[in-house]
Amino acid sequence: MSTVIVKYNAGNIQSVLYALERIGQEAIVTDDAEQIRKAGKVIFPGVGEASTAMEYLKERKLDVLLKSLRQPVLGICLGMQLMCSHSEENDTECLGIFEERVKKFSGREGLKVPQIGWNNIYDLKTPLFEGVKENSFCYFVHGYYASFGKHTIATTSYGMSYSSGLHRDNFYGVQFHPEKSAAVGERILKNFLENI
Repeated sequence: MSTVIVKYNAGNIQSVLYALERIGQEAIVTDDAEQIRKAGKVIFPGVGEASTAMEYLKERKLDVLLKSLRQPVLGICLGMQLMCSHSEENDTECLGIFEERVKKFSGREGLKVPQIGWNNIYDLKTPLFEGVKENSFCYFVHGYYASFGKHTIATTSYGMSYSSGLHRDNFYGVQFHPEKSAAVGERILKNFLENI
């Protein structure tokens, strides 16, 4: 069963491909609906801005396709945020797979926005984090965050606590970049591809 990386105008696709290569996995990069529908696993990466990315998905009807998928789907960074219900970034209605909403970091307490760099993840749930120690460090780059909700499966603190992992049915999302998070990130990608 093939792994597909969804190709759209906000994907950080090359680094995800390299990370998969490092763990001995291959993936097809495509925006073809049929290939995505037939894939065994789907990775939905993202960097950039929410409203532009949603427009691109809607133009190609990828928004409807993504919501209809039955195989395991992993959203990364902006990909996870687009799977939420709404983003404060340009007041964007998102895919609504997760009920959580995406909000802007306030930058209070002298914290720089966006958050760029290593931070820890904790309160880890689901097989996505099997073998990952509590408080492991992952690499983050983001100015917006997903609020807490019933789909939260990982937490991170940056001035306040927020969801750094979400899960509902066959859909998973992580705010950090597993492809840039060294051995911890590789373990998470491996868990997604082999254990879910």
